[in-house]
Amino acid sequence: MDIPRIFTITESAHRIHNPFTPEKLATLGAALRLAAGARVLDLGSGSGEMLCTWARDHGVTGTGVDLSRLFSEQARLRAEELGVADRVRFVHGDAAGYVAEEKVDVAACLGATWIGGDVAGTVELLARSLVAGGIVLVGEPYWRQLPPTEEVAQGCLAHAISDFLVLPDLLASFGHLGYDVVEMVLADQDGWDRYEAAKWLTMRRWLDANPGDELAEEVRAKLASEPARHAAYTREYLGWGVFALMAR
Repeated sequence: MDIPRIFTITESAHRIHNPFTPEKLATLGAALRLAAGARVLDLGSGSGEMLCTWARDHGVTGTGVDLSRLFSEQARLRAEELGVADRVRFVHGDAAGYVAEEKVDVAACLGATWIGGDVAGTVELLARSLVAGGIVLVGEPYWRQLPPTEEVAQGCLAHAISDFLVLPDLLASFGHLGYDVVEMVLADQDGWDRYEAAKWLTMRRWLDANPGDELAEEVRAKLASEPARHAAYTREYLGWGVFALMAR
C-alpha cells in the first residue's frame, strides 16, 4: 500500500506537499485560534509538517494518516526533531473512509479531496470525526482566472475546466453543503513556485544518482517540461487555499 513511486521521487525533499509555505501554514494555525490540547485529525498528512509545527507552536495533539510509506516515516522523524512525538502520531494507511476513534476539534484534508470522492464527500467524511462546533479544514484548488480553453486547463494538470471553480463559487459551494466559511488562507504564486520548483532540483539530483532506474526516462521528461509548463499554466491560472468550515 503506497502512492505511485513518481511522487515519492519528485517530492521526497518536500516538507509541505502543497503550495503552502511554512509562513502560510503558521498563519493558518494562528488564524484558527487553536487552544492547547486541541485534537487535530489530518487525512492525507504527507510529511506531517502541519501537525508537527502546530503541536510545537500551539500545543495541539493529533493524528495524521497518509498512504505514502516514505512520507509517513518522514513525519515521524519530523515529530522527533521538533520534540512533539509524544503529542502527534502518524499512521501509514488509506485515509479514504478513515474516522477517528475519538472525536476531534479540527478535521483536515489539505489537497487530497479525492479521499472522499470530491469536496462534498470529503467534507462529509471529515465531519464524522468532528466534535459539535468543531472546524473542518479543506485545502482545494480554484481557478485564479478561468482558463480560456480546455487545453489550458489540462496544462494546469486538470482534466477539464469543470474540475475546479473560481474562488467566489467555491466559497458559495460550502454554503450549499450547510457550512459557514469562518476563515481562509490562500496560497500565492511564490507558494506555487516553492512547491513546484523544489521538485526540479530533487529530480535532477535523483537522475544523477539513478541513471539506470526504470523511471529515469519519465523523470528526465518531467524535468525537461515542468518548468515551462508551470510558468505558462499553473502559476497563472490555478489558485489554492485552505478553507475553515463550521456546520450551520
